Amino acid sequence: MAAPRVGSTVTASPAAATAGNTATVFYYTKTRNWTQYYLHYAPDGASWTQVPGVAMDAGCTDWVKKTVDLGSATTWQATFNNGSGTWDNNGGKNYALGTGTITVKDGVIAHSDPCAGGDGGTGTPTPTPTATSGGTATVFYYAQTVGWSTVNLHYAPNGGAWTAVPGIGMDQACPGWFRKTVDLGGASGLAATFNNGNGTWDNNNGANYALSTGVSTVKDKVVTENAADPCASVVPDTTPPTVPTAVKATATDTSIVLTWDPSTDDTGVTGYQVTRTGGTKGSQVTTVGSTVLSESGLEANTTYAYTVKALDAAGNVSAASASASATTGSAPPPAKPGTPIGTDPRKDPIYFVLTARFYDGDSSNNRGGNQDVKSGNAANNDPMFRGDFKGLVQKLDYIKALGFSAIWITPVVLNRSDYDYHGYHGWDFYRVDPRLESAGASYQDLINAAHAKGIKIYQDVVYNHSSRWGAKGLYVPTVYGVRDSQWSWYYDQKQDGFEYDGLTIDPATGKSYYNGDLWSTAEPSGNTCMNWGTPTGQKSPEGYTLYNCQWPGPTNKLFPASLYHQCWIGNWEGEDSRSCWLADDLADFNTENPTVQNYLIGAYNKYIDMGVDGFRLDTAVHIPRVTWNRRFLPAIQQRVLQDWGQDKAQNFFVFGEVGAFVNDKWNRGSVNHSAQFYTWKERKQYTDDDVQAALDQYTYEEQLGTGNQPTSTNAFLQGNSYHTPDHSQFSGMNIIDMRMHMNFGDAHNAFFNGKDSDDSTNDATYNVVYVDSHDYGPNKSSVRYDGGQDAWAENMALMWTFRGIPTLYYGSEIQFQAGKTIDCGPSCPLATTGRAYYGDHLEGTVTASDYGVVSGASGEVANTLAQPLVKHLQRLNMIRRAIPALQMGQYSTDGVNGGISFKRRYTDATSGVDSFALVTVTDAATFTGIPNGRYVDAVTGDVRDVTDGTLSITAPGKGDMRVYVLDLGGKNAAPGKIGTDGPYLK
Repeated sequence: MAAPRVGSTVTASPAAATAGNTATVFYYTKTRNWTQYYLHYAPDGASWTQVPGVAMDAGCTDWVKKTVDLGSATTWQATFNNGSGTWDNNGGKNYALGTGTITVKDGVIAHSDPCAGGDGGTGTPTPTPTATSGGTATVFYYAQTVGWSTVNLHYAPNGGAWTAVPGIGMDQACPGWFRKTVDLGGASGLAATFNNGNGTWDNNNGANYALSTGVSTVKDKVVTENAADPCASVVPDTTPPTVPTAVKATATDTSIVLTWDPSTDDTGVTGYQVTRTGGTKGSQVTTVGSTVLSESGLEANTTYAYTVKALDAAGNVSAASASASATTGSAPPPAKPGTPIGTDPRKDPIYFVLTARFYDGDSSNNRGGNQDVKSGNAANNDPMFRGDFKGLVQKLDYIKALGFSAIWITPVVLNRSDYDYHGYHGWDFYRVDPRLESAGASYQDLINAAHAKGIKIYQDVVYNHSSRWGAKGLYVPTVYGVRDSQWSWYYDQKQDGFEYDGLTIDPATGKSYYNGDLWSTAEPSGNTCMNWGTPTGQKSPEGYTLYNCQWPGPTNKLFPASLYHQCWIGNWEGEDSRSCWLADDLADFNTENPTVQNYLIGAYNKYIDMGVDGFRLDTAVHIPRVTWNRRFLPAIQQRVLQDWGQDKAQNFFVFGEVGAFVNDKWNRGSVNHSAQFYTWKERKQYTDDDVQAALDQYTYEEQLGTGNQPTSTNAFLQGNSYHTPDHSQFSGMNIIDMRMHMNFGDAHNAFFNGKDSDDSTNDATYNVVYVDSHDYGPNKSSVRYDGGQDAWAENMALMWTFRGIPTLYYGSEIQFQAGKTIDCGPSCPLATTGRAYYGDHLEGTVTASDYGVVSGASGEVANTLAQPLVKHLQRLNMIRRAIPALQMGQYSTDGVNGGISFKRRYTDATSGVDSFALVTVTDAATFTGIPNGRYVDAVTGDVRDVTDGTLSITAPGKGDMRVYVLDLGGKNAAPGKIGTDGPYLK
């Protein structure tokens, strides 16, 4: 849960019903300086007024107002204009308003009457009564600590009735202080509470404030009676902020990004007012809190001009900045579906990125989420959703310059959870998360742009679970919630007709809408959760009351058992690890249910249709193998075959995360929980009932045990000869090499452990091999690998030459965040973790003329590309790409005497390729029984003529290696020395 907003304590009384279906809206004029004000509106379900709308009436100083009849509607859309073509339409989103009294001030919606009492609606402050004034009380409230821009006084004279919620609006008396004078009749005092008009209250921790006649101040819950006027010595702030400078507009297609340098002010700048002119829609006025405005969907081939004014807390407005202009281009055509590249996936080393943390190409889709403050991200100006597809497109040349030809990206579906930037809390599996997309940089655009550069896209997909709020289109639970003083910070106001997108901002709070449509205080019809809304007797970490049915979970019956499993995992190596919840924010699908299966298959068909090149299967071990083999894997293959044909289908790369965090061949002796188990088809027929089949398979295979599992020679040479692999029993799922991963604290351990599991894997040459990731470092370490540069160089040399597909987690090429905790959730800032933002290292430009070849670079990215491990990585990729045996070859250690030493061969009769290589990493080695002939080292260019079947190599040193390639002439000639000497390969 997120930390409560400052000042959200205890609600004094429940919200009162609004009077009828009318609304009175007050609009703040001081920052506009228009000569006329019009309200253009439409009650929900009704038509808009005729442009420009209805003229607004004078209210009091700096305010105009209008009361409208909403008919049967309770919500309405509104915009404001000056009658001459200049508009405030909330940045293009319109204002969503309700009934009662409403204020709109610089884009912020609140609920109070700014002209009520005190000044009689004239704008002239009421004189402050002295302490001897009878029958009246003047209350000063200090709002700077709680961060409110609007304050209401909700009170009851002693012995009298309370005002209607939310009370009466207080006037800003001086910076930080709000004031209101009230008539108490014959009462000697009053009970009082304060609120911001949006459900956040301060009522003295439930005790209410007891105030007397005369002057009282309330500051940080301390009451001072017979107080001096705290504003008496305060000189009114009449100084406007400085004029914004360096205003710059840049157009891309039909989008414009406007930037400027921040203004200064004697009390502090609170925001900026941007006026845009141009196009057929007239002037537009938008208020923003930062020095960046990003607009998309503008008219094509149109010049727009912008000016910027700065605002301060006293309502002072600077003069307008100098104008900046930009001309849009043609609207980009809709992206056409891409076509998978379709080559053997073993040829393509993989670069793994958390899209939201890689590079920020569009700041307008950045979102901090409801954990922004609690996590510490807000203090770092580092929203969790920061990187995006546009940034990834802009840095494709960086990835290619490293030598990679495939990118594994985290899940792209619309997420919905407390802390969901990583993508594993899917909510709408049929929609790409808008926080990742931009105009001209949709997911389809990314796929197409990557393919244009010869780079594959592997999409991370989740079949095991949804977000804690369920999955849109399948089942979304309604939970208990109450917007009282403890929980109003957490539960959004309901917005009828609003559809969650993760992106849209609530103008009242400045935050994304999160869960307003998910909760109900009243028990919904058909509820099956027991004891709806009754206190559990427990408290949240903040000390707040917890209620039954407040959080979705597997045991409280908020989810139907037909669609979601109903238990917590008890034994991680037991059957329940495949049919129970992993965590409270990962609602576990009942993947044996046909409705669930069809929902997921239909969702992921969409991305196959877009032309992705493969799927990484998240939490694969938590779905029974028989379900994968009978339902999901055939569905993937059938869709790829239908869309793209046999040649593409056979190389659509599917690799699963089968988490096994031990160092033995079989995960604690359980075949069902071991990675290699998932690479095989079933060996017997099971009942058509998928639930029973899963239980039967588990028992059957567990009883057969580790000694009776299938074996394979697909990864191994026969002597020195390559043989055609037998994939007839292949399930369709390759695997992440968890055993090597767990042992990469030392490259020698990783090498020997990897070899030990290869005979029980269908074809280990397809294993995805990495040192660390977004989850763990070696040996289940919770930090990013910190073994040092030499060890990193050695690990890379092994991964790029041994069987399997080398994979690198973003930033490891410069030891980014080495030793930092990989993931601590919202308990610490992302900037301090292994998931930190990488974009600072990528600023500037880079052009890759080939894989691993930089033709030009400038700025910070040039410094990044000059780092020692980057140079090492680039050359490793060049060497691997030039030698087919290192990409697709089988291997053997027979006749090999050394440490990390092996021989590899790949032969293809159709193409005539025959590639044979001898490899040693770090250590000396002797190879015996090898074919005679001429061998050339790809690292040094050294030539050896073998006549007795033996070749000996001296130790090249840690991180260095030797790759002697048999020169067979013609197309199979040894390539000779590849690349130039670097810090390790020399």
